[in-house]
Amino acid sequence: MNNDISVPVNNDISVPVRQFELKVTLVGITPPIWRRVRVPGDCTLDRLHRILQDLMGWHDMHLHDFRIAGRYYGRLLDGEDNGDLLDERNFRLDRLAKKGTRLWYRYDFGDDWAHEILVERVTGATPGLVAVECLDGARSVPPEDCGGVPGYDLLLRLLAAPDHPQYTEIRARYEDFDPDIFDRAAVNRRLRYHC
Repeated sequence: MNNDISVPVNNDISVPVRQFELKVTLVGITPPIWRRVRVPGDCTLDRLHRILQDLMGWHDMHLHDFRIAGRYYGRLLDGEDNGDLLDERNFRLDRLAKKGTRLWYRYDFGDDWAHEILVERVTGATPGLVAVECLDGARSVPPEDCGGVPGYDLLLRLLAAPDHPQYTEIRARYEDFDPDIFDRAAVNRRLRYHC
């Protein structure tokens, strides 16, 4: 296996770091659920995974992987060999992507939440710029463990049908969930730990 694009993680603060603006879209849901986020180009894929968890409001309770240019990256335990899965800790975003690159991030292999990540813009380092920031977005992310796209569609139908026999139970379980709300300030509060 050729790991020629793997680089040691180097946190040398004297080197200016390019900023990547990414548009993250949850696949298979209409109207779309998406977020636009700025991240440092030197972030490794394992760090990007943690950023995506907070960006989307997931709780990191399930497996995940990235697919970039036909290669798969994910979380490996030290010394583990998992076939063609490359260790995400060894790969930086700026070594794998450029403007226009599409990456795929999959979370929770049971619910199978697929995210398309488009690199919309790459800029130079800007002094005083917050390294990780949600810039925009639309709609709430589906609740964790709701059954993937089909389960989420069913959940929306039940929440819109007060006469349905399961409505009271579903409304009580998801009492704070509003599918149309996007709270950028709340997302950025979660992301501040990544700066």
